[in-house]
Amino acid sequence: MPITVLIVDDHPSFRSVARMLLETEGYDVVGEAPDGEAALELAEQLQPDVVLLDLGLPGIDGFEVARRLPAGPAIVLVSSRDKRDIGPLEDPVKGFIAKAELTGDALREVLAT
Repeated sequence: MPITVLIVDDHPSFRSVARMLLETEGYDVVGEAPDGEAALELAEQLQPDVVLLDLGLPGIDGFEVARRLPAGPAIVLVSSRDKRDIGPLEDPVKGFIAKAELTGDALREVLAT
C-alpha cells in the first residue's frame, strides 16, 4: 500500500510539481492545501501518513500548523530557506527537505530516520 501524502504550500506551481514528482515515485497524494487552516481540516479528514508542510504559509505558519495537527502523520517541513536558517526541529516534525531538493528518495530518507 503506498504512503499517503498531504501537500501544504501556498504556491500552486510547487504543489503541482510536488504531486507529479511524488506520484511518479509511487506515493499517493491524497490532498493539497494552500494554507494552514485548510491543512488542518484536510489532515483530520484524510488522515495522511505524511504531511509535506511549507513553513512560509499565509496566516498560520508551518510551525504552528505542525503543532496543531492531529497525532499520527509524519510531518516533513519544506522551505526555500536553508535548514541552518530553520533552527532545531521539534516534535512532531520528522525532518526537513529544501524545496529544490524534494525527491521521492529524499522523502524516503527523512521518513526512515
